[in-house]
Amino acid sequence: MSFKIAIDGPSGAGKTTLAKSVAKKLGFTYIDTGAMYRTVGLYMLNNGIDINNEKDVVKELDNIKINLKYKDGIQLIFLNGKDVSSDIRMNEVSHAASVVSVYKDVREKLVFMQRELAKSTNVVMDGRDIGTNVLKDANIKIFLTADVKMRAIRRMEELREKGINKTVAEVEEELKIRDDRDMNRENNPLKKAEDAIELDTTNMKVEEEVNFIINLYNERKGEDNENND
Repeated sequence: MSFKIAIDGPSGAGKTTLAKSVAKKLGFTYIDTGAMYRTVGLYMLNNGIDINNEKDVVKELDNIKINLKYKDGIQLIFLNGKDVSSDIRMNEVSHAASVVSVYKDVREKLVFMQRELAKSTNVVMDGRDIGTNVLKDANIKIFLTADVKMRAIRRMEELREKGINKTVAEVEEELKIRDDRDMNRENNPLKKAEDAIELDTTNMKVEEEVNFIINLYNERKGEDNENND
């Protein structure tokens, strides 16, 4: 049986940084589900598909082949054989991913892939419906939160590193729109799983967050070993 860690939360809460760090420390496979939705969004943009037209988007799904590969512990994502790991980080792709991710058929296609990946290996997976839908049987479920102002500051710094300059107010407004869309979408909206532990990272350092989950992992593994004795 593989060990599964699910990390959910709103945009800018620090899910990806935390998930990558935990996976590296434990020697687990990190699966960036957001990158998979971004890849679908990128395909639609590259092929001139109207992302607001659900039928047009769904018609293209059979033409999309997504593969994950790992090099030196880093996840690379391939779209129809081409490495798009950098391309999917563009701001317009992020928006496209947010739009197409609400479509039922898109979610079903990617959720199937994500569950298959988690069957055979220990994983840390982050997203918005991992604990509530993708990995309902996860051994550890974390719901990551942070003050929206802090999330905006973190996201602004990420954008600045990519040469994109925006004010905190602009990014904060974008996050609020994204939160509303994620929490109110019809298909598997963003919400805390009943058995998830909420972790507010507003005033936490990444090392503190990682140590919290590592300690939790050690506790759960200890419990599993006792139950198997």
